[in-house]
Amino acid sequence: MSDGGGGNNLVSVQPDELKFQFELEKQSYCDLKVVNKTEHHVAFKVKTTSPKKYFVRPNTGVIQPWDSCFIRVTLQAQQEYPPDMQCKDKFLLQSTIVPPHTDVDELPQDTFNKDSGRAIEECKLKVLYISPASAHANSENQALAGSTQSPDTNSNQAVQRLKDERDAAVQQTQQLQQELDMLKRRRPQKTDHGFSLTFAIIVALIGIVAGFLLNFSLSSLSAE
Repeated sequence: MSDGGGGNNLVSVQPDELKFQFELEKQSYCDLKVVNKTEHHVAFKVKTTSPKKYFVRPNTGVIQPWDSCFIRVTLQAQQEYPPDMQCKDKFLLQSTIVPPHTDVDELPQDTFNKDSGRAIEECKLKVLYISPASAHANSENQALAGSTQSPDTNSNQAVQRLKDERDAAVQQTQQLQQELDMLKRRRPQKTDHGFSLTFAIIVALIGIVAGFLLNFSLSSLSAE
């Protein structure tokens, strides 16, 4: 973060430079977050070298201890491009300690005047203009980077999930077959026809369901 001297002890400002997407006859804005880093009430004021080009709200305020404030800086619609898209405009954020519970409307006129004897800190902010083409290219690159990674990840996860379902269906079918064989060996066939027939029907139904899951998993894996 840029500052006017030996560092800012009262507030921190993010970001440390104002970036505007510049388009002819269109407004653009940038938000600043000002954080009070002290246990005191801190007043701030925003100044710029080109006051007719920018709309700052709020341009003056009081931040309570350990609190923060958002400032929106709006670039007014411009009729022509600056040379080489370079901007020499600058902003200055001044801050100073004020008495507790001071309202912004009660600030003395000389609050930010260095000759008043107050300790005033200053934070200087540069201005950058970004062309729509550059902004669009950056967004496309980010989207492309995301698209080259997420499909592979999603595909691998889907394949693994289908494999797990297939293995579980196969294992369940084998287990049921083993239990059926054990029951056939343990129980006399002539005394347990009704039970064996009922159990066989249940196993057959489960087998059909398991087979359906297996075929669905295999077909899905082939599609992948």
